[in-house]
Amino acid sequence: MEEKYFTDLEVVDSELLRRFEIEFQRYRAAIKEINTKLEILDEEFQINHAYNPIHHIECRTKSLRSIRKKLEHLDKPFSPSSMVANLNDVAGVRVICKYIDDVERIANILAEQDDITVVVRKDYIRNPKPNGYRSLHMVVSIPIFLAEGKKDTRVEIQIRTIAMDMWASLEHHIHYKSDAAASPELLEGLRQCAVTLHDVDLNMQEIYDEINRQR
Repeated sequence: MEEKYFTDLEVVDSELLRRFEIEFQRYRAAIKEINTKLEILDEEFQINHAYNPIHHIECRTKSLRSIRKKLEHLDKPFSPSSMVANLNDVAGVRVICKYIDDVERIANILAEQDDITVVVRKDYIRNPKPNGYRSLHMVVSIPIFLAEGKKDTRVEIQIRTIAMDMWASLEHHIHYKSDAAASPELLEGLRQCAVTLHDVDLNMQEIYDEINRQR
């Protein structure tokens, strides 16, 4: 059993832990499937276009502490079956792209694959959150083949540019890692940074496209 999923939670029921670990194994398998698909796509682009649209990929499963808090917030019981039924982000994959056009390109290619079903798609790039957050979110379902048979498993995929990821990292630090409350002036400054970085993304895309046209 991989203790990193459980040491942050005061759970003493070993049978409950075992049941959670069974589900976590399936979510880890789903992450591997998505990660492999992305690596294949990136390699194909390198071979066919001498270009890698993906800068890097990050993967994670949600901690049990976070799962419990989210289920409590939803007024749902804390159990493996409740987790599977009510949460879409137990398994997460973040794809960091070089340019803004690559974000939708990767999302569309994934969505067209026969074994992937898009459950939810939210475009926070065209429609950013009020605080300035930009990213493209997809919840997909992918079949995982286990000894007991096939199980469709949901994975949340976030696709964003390097600039969007840099901004989101700072925003996350302010809200979840810092003990001090952020002032309205600081939050407005952060929102303005999101606007500026989006303009940079658009300008970088234009420059990249112009270079390609001149080849």
